[in-house]
Amino acid sequence: MGGVLSPLLSNVVLDEWDWELDRRGLRFVRYADDLQVFVRSERSAGRVFEGLVRFVEGRLRLKVNREKSLVTRPEGAHILGFCLHVKEGGEVEIHLSRKAKANMDAMIRALTPRTWGQSLAACIEQVNEYLQGWLGYFQFCTVEEVRLFQRFDAHIRRRIRAIVIRQKKRDRFLYRHLRSRGVSSGAAAKAAFSHRGIWARSNSYGLNKAYPNAWFSERLVSLAAEWPRRAARTMASGQLSLFG
Repeated sequence: MGGVLSPLLSNVVLDEWDWELDRRGLRFVRYADDLQVFVRSERSAGRVFEGLVRFVEGRLRLKVNREKSLVTRPEGAHILGFCLHVKEGGEVEIHLSRKAKANMDAMIRALTPRTWGQSLAACIEQVNEYLQGWLGYFQFCTVEEVRLFQRFDAHIRRRIRAIVIRQKKRDRFLYRHLRSRGVSSGAAAKAAFSHRGIWARSNSYGLNKAYPNAWFSERLVSLAAEWPRRAARTMASGQLSLFG
C-alpha cells in the first residue's frame, strides 16, 4: 500500500496499523508506508485487502494508493529490492527484485565505463567499494541467487577487460601488452588485430589468458565468493517460513 507520507511520519502514524495487523493475527512486513501481508489463499488475500483498505481509509483517515496496491503471489510482490519465492512445504527463497537487478546492471556499467581514464587499480577500488556496500544489504538473499551473483561477477570482469582494450588505443600496443602478460603470439594477435568490436574481443581467449579469473580474485570483490561468508554470519538457516 503506497502513500506520500515520509518514513518518519509513517512510523509514527502507522503504529496503530501494526497493532491492527497483530490483532488480526496476520503475518506482515512493513517499512514506513510500504506493507506486505501474507495469507494462505487468494480468496483470503482479497478479503484481507479490502478489510485493510477500509481500516486505513476509515480509521486512520489515510488514502490508499490503489495503483501501487495489489493482491498477488509472493513472487509478484517486491519490497526494498527483494522478492520472495515460496517453495513446496512453505520454504521461502529470498531473491532480488527485478528493479534491483536492473539497478545493479546499470551501476556496473556506470562504474566500469570503457572511457575510464585512470588506472585499472583505481577502477577496481571503486567497484570494490560499491560491491561491499551492495552485498552488505543484499546478503540476506538465499543460496538460489548465487548463480545471479556469478553472472554479475563475470560481467564486471569482462567490462574491465574491455577497459584494457580501450586504454591500449592501438592494436599493436594491445598486442605487445598481451604478449608481456604471457599470452602466446597467435592468441595475442587474434585478440589485438581482430576486426570485431571491443566488447566481442573482451571475451577472447587472449584477454582471458592475460587477465584470468584468478587475477581478479586477488583484487576484485566476488559477490558469489563473499556471499557464503556473509550469509553464514547473518542467518542460522538459508530458508525461512511464512506459515510455519
